[in-house]
Amino acid sequence: MLLVIDVGNTSISFGVYTGKKLIESWIISTSAGKTPDEYGAEILNFFDFGKIDRKKISGIAISCVVPSLLPVFEEISQRYFHIKPLVVGRGGEMEMPILYDNPKEVGADRLSTSIAAFELYKGPVIVVDFGTATTFDIISEKGEYVGGVIAPGIGISSQALFEKGAQLPHVELAKPE
Repeated sequence: MLLVIDVGNTSISFGVYTGKKLIESWIISTSAGKTPDEYGAEILNFFDFGKIDRKKISGIAISCVVPSLLPVFEEISQRYFHIKPLVVGRGGEMEMPILYDNPKEVGADRLSTSIAAFELYKGPVIVVDFGTATTFDIISEKGEYVGGVIAPGIGISSQALFEKGAQLPHVELAKPE
């Protein structure tokens, strides 16, 4: 089984895969102040709750856009799973050519969604991701990261409109009933 961890600015998503099938997933809030043990306890609780044997995890992949938390999740991988994780954006098998002067400018989150989209659709694709920021990324027919744009996310945009628009009400973003 594969454990994937997506450490974002607002939330951290976890997924457990058997082959290409997602068998369990969880989301928690990002907190830069938590220790590896605090995060580790949460993760192990999720494994217990989902009745997943952590000893069956044979690989871990981490995408992290919060630099201070990357060592935390690397330590969790090694301490609780005894696995050296694959870190997206550090080179290796989960890479794609990046047509930027400085390829390190592309965040691990954007790179991992771009790789996944190209693998899924096997051709040119535009990836739109709605998170803390809204990102648009373009992948060529050869699987090259061509470029992209980062814009404020829906929550940030809504708050800014409320604060700066004299007659605009604050609108809470929620699922319709």
